Amino acid sequence: MAQEGFQRQQGWDRIGTGRAAWLLLGLLACWLLVAPAQAQEELQLRPGTSIQSLAPHIAYAHDVDGRASVDAMRAQAAQGRFQPLPPAGASFGFQPGAYWFHAQLRNDNPHEPRWLLVQQYALSDRLDVYLRYPDGRVIHHAGGDHVPFDQRSVRYRHPNFQLDLPVGQSVDLFVRVESQSSMQVPLALYTPTSFTELSRDAQFAMGLYFGILLALFTYNLVLWLTLRDASYFWYLFHIGAFGLVLFTLYGLGFEYLWPRSSWLADRSVPLSICLAQIGMQQFARNFLGLRQRWPAGDRVGLGMIALFVLLAIASTQMAIRLSTQLAVVAVIFSVAWIAVEAIVAVRRGYKPARLFLLAWSMFLAGIAMVAMVAFGVLPKNFVTEYSVQIGSALEMLLLSVALGYRYASLRNQNERIVRESRDQLELKVAQRTGELRQALEQLETAHLRLREFSRLDGLTELYNRAHFREAFEHLMSQARNSRRPISLLMIDLDHFKRINDTYGHLVGDDCLRWTSNTMAETLRPHGALVARFGGEEFIAALPDMGLAEASLVAEELRQRLRERPCRSGDLDIAISASIGVHCVDTHAKDSLDSALQVADQALYTAKAEGRDCVRTL
Repeated sequence: MAQEGFQRQQGWDRIGTGRAAWLLLGLLACWLLVAPAQAQEELQLRPGTSIQSLAPHIAYAHDVDGRASVDAMRAQAAQGRFQPLPPAGASFGFQPGAYWFHAQLRNDNPHEPRWLLVQQYALSDRLDVYLRYPDGRVIHHAGGDHVPFDQRSVRYRHPNFQLDLPVGQSVDLFVRVESQSSMQVPLALYTPTSFTELSRDAQFAMGLYFGILLALFTYNLVLWLTLRDASYFWYLFHIGAFGLVLFTLYGLGFEYLWPRSSWLADRSVPLSICLAQIGMQQFARNFLGLRQRWPAGDRVGLGMIALFVLLAIASTQMAIRLSTQLAVVAVIFSVAWIAVEAIVAVRRGYKPARLFLLAWSMFLAGIAMVAMVAFGVLPKNFVTEYSVQIGSALEMLLLSVALGYRYASLRNQNERIVRESRDQLELKVAQRTGELRQALEQLETAHLRLREFSRLDGLTELYNRAHFREAFEHLMSQARNSRRPISLLMIDLDHFKRINDTYGHLVGDDCLRWTSNTMAETLRPHGALVARFGGEEFIAALPDMGLAEASLVAEELRQRLRERPCRSGDLDIAISASIGVHCVDTHAKDSLDSALQVADQALYTAKAEGRDCVRTL
């Protein structure tokens, strides 16, 4: 043994220090090449898991020319040539070709054989999802905004794919993504229930944001039509264009406006960005009065408007990747320049510019929060995730206030001029006062018109028929997703015309109010949606109730109406009702109309069989 050790030592001496160093470097290089090729960790979907991000369990490969087939990429994955995601996650910027992602899935949750794969980014052109099962079967799904929207598994703004994952079996998942826009591929698995909750919260936030934008747009549209101030017009242009930007970026444009147009899905991003910046630059010029206060800055603003007009025209022809990158870079300079214009206007003593600068700071703060979330400085929560929406909503609210302040300042200035020139300009003062009074009256009229729309019936204070249809569609969707029943009650007061003819319509109105109060007391503890359908007819929806349970509730209501009369002045008027009950088929086409027809037939059966009874079909 000692002799062998001595010989090995001599061998190392002959190799020499230099060759040993090269050998160590070679071994280190081999280790670095082999290390990423270690076996990929399998993702196990255990009981209790409802949402699972794929980022920690996914590997990727870049197909530069975009021509590789799924079989070729499967072979590369088997050879360990896929790489783990970088620390920044599945975000690679603007890249040519296609990206492939691979994960091994094992479903150990016997209660959830079906999952939903969601790409939480709306602007990818084409996604191909391949599932390879242990028996060799390969299932293919296609998505993205180059595929018609109605082909998605769930009608939702983010591409999604329904995956059947047999319990206890390992399945290979391959996802191919090709896009001219930014290559962002955050993938996650959801159970149907968890996805419903996610989409509900997201849609609530989106609805709240766009509702604020719509309210501001409508309010300032009335002001513009009334006052004909150019600042209001360009403010409306900015609201509409910026709303279109977010509508596009979050996939809502492809969902609601152009679900079958891949051309618009691609071009809408740079086009909407250019339109938003044109509106904002023009609004800033007009609001801040740059032509009078800073002519040089006004010329720069005009130049930027011309730049965005040219870019918008060019983006209809040039490559999407290039036009989007140019638009994003131009926006950075545009936003910064508007801040410079506001600061200069403030320094030159224009007081409304302070509110303008504060509003613009809200918008910049929202963008900064998004950047800090991306770099991990701030945690991701409701406020930080929707900071752009919050910041832009605050910006537009403050700009609306700034417009009012600017208008008030102009009015005060006019009044001061009037006071100084009272003797010479009495006629003009009267004319100006009349115009202002007319403007205020028109504004008040506009506000009254906006308040006219109501979802309640004026007499009974129950929901009206239009709101019932809208709310019932939502209840139907919930019942369909939860696979729970829902029933309809069609209620008609017996011989109500006789009451009107005998006692008069005012007594009839008292009877309708008394009936609506009794129905509300009886049905709302059961979670019912109650509405006046028309005349003496009422309708109620009973969630989570089948035909038998709904019939018992209908009988309870009939008895409550029957057991005590309606008191109207000195009169006691007996009220009875015929009720038709129907359990709705939630999967039928035109479910509401067909359900109303069946419930109405059941009601007429109750009338034909003597009234004051409950009948079903």
